[in-house]
Amino acid sequence: MKLETHVVRFGWNNKNVLAWPFLFSLFSLLNLNTGARAEEVITSSPSSPTQTISQQSEPSEFQVFAPVPFSSQDQPFQWGPVVARPHVSYQYLHGSGIQSTPTNQYTTDIHEVSPGITIDLGTHWALDYTPTLRYYSDNHFKDEFNNAVSLTGNNAYQDWVFGLSQSYESSSSPLVETATQTDREIFLTALSASYAINEKMSLDMDLYQNLLFAANFQSFRDWSTMDWFNYQFWPRFNVGIGAGFGYVNVDAGPDQTYEHLSGRINWRATDKLSFQVNAGFEERQFLGGGAGSLFNPTFGAAIQYQPFEATRISLNANRSVSSSYFQDQVTENTSVSCNLNQRLLGKFYLDLSAGYGVTKYVGSTTSTTVDREDDSPNFSARLSRSILKRGTVSVFYTYSKTSSTAPGYSFNSNQIGFNVGYSY
Repeated sequence: MKLETHVVRFGWNNKNVLAWPFLFSLFSLLNLNTGARAEEVITSSPSSPTQTISQQSEPSEFQVFAPVPFSSQDQPFQWGPVVARPHVSYQYLHGSGIQSTPTNQYTTDIHEVSPGITIDLGTHWALDYTPTLRYYSDNHFKDEFNNAVSLTGNNAYQDWVFGLSQSYESSSSPLVETATQTDREIFLTALSASYAINEKMSLDMDLYQNLLFAANFQSFRDWSTMDWFNYQFWPRFNVGIGAGFGYVNVDAGPDQTYEHLSGRINWRATDKLSFQVNAGFEERQFLGGGAGSLFNPTFGAAIQYQPFEATRISLNANRSVSSSYFQDQVTENTSVSCNLNQRLLGKFYLDLSAGYGVTKYVGSTTSTTVDREDDSPNFSARLSRSILKRGTVSVFYTYSKTSSTAPGYSFNSNQIGFNVGYSY
């Protein structure tokens, strides 16, 4: 899942330049938690981002890629400060190498319909609901009715900025980790407060909750906090140091505690180049089972480069530790990806993405023997263009492969299809 972050500008004594760390930490955590959600095998429809009007209309001084301008004009479903923006998409996909169970791979056609609605509640809050109906031609798979609900909002009071993000997702999609369709429910919550000490210094205080319930697999509940001290040396250059801890409650096996220490740099080097980098370490303890502590380096990076107006290049990297869907196991996840977005002939957009990931499974008890490591290269290409002012049509191709040391979890998938969407 790719999540874009944008900064909201507030008129609060010229200290709004310090508001960006709050939003950066809020959305980076939600992005971090997606590692525990596991990677889906099937290419998803392009999602309609849930952003407030002010977020959509204001770029970040630390990001090269400005968001698409949002116009509040010509909104047929507007009642005072409330704006309803319906959206719908249809996707057809032909995919091979999709696993119904470990060792069993099939070729299937997939039809996917996603109607939904985003409601802007004033200029600081947005609520989105998007159900997805997915139909398989191969009877080795069960049809799906998935749901996604999200609420995001923020507000400022004097030198404080407060935020809330709450999302819920239910799905039955095939997952790389489990090699089968997995019924699951995910609740993600983030509460954040950012305080501007002065023109140079600020504090971020963040609380997170990640609840994952999976049928026939391990469910867990993760509560954590991450707090940052930020210092702006000069415009477009900011550094921070952060510390945090968390607690994981699992259905079976030992619970876990962990501590984070990390530093980050955000640097808009030029109008065309920006860096957002963080690095640190995590130490995780297992409360029972006899296993020793697990020490891991962690890092994240997002580099944006726009050599020309019609060309966008980005590089992303991440390393994190998360609970596994399997009992008495955690995963060490490392990934890197490169993305190119190119506008062609003023009407078409070409998106190319290539990546590589490594997932290592580690036992959380001395009695658990784990011999699994997954290497996963991937490539995707999408060509799209706008139609009828509010519509989009695209064709895509995705290649994904997982080579696993555990029998039954390797696969090689090719997927091709098209998508049609319309939104207000």
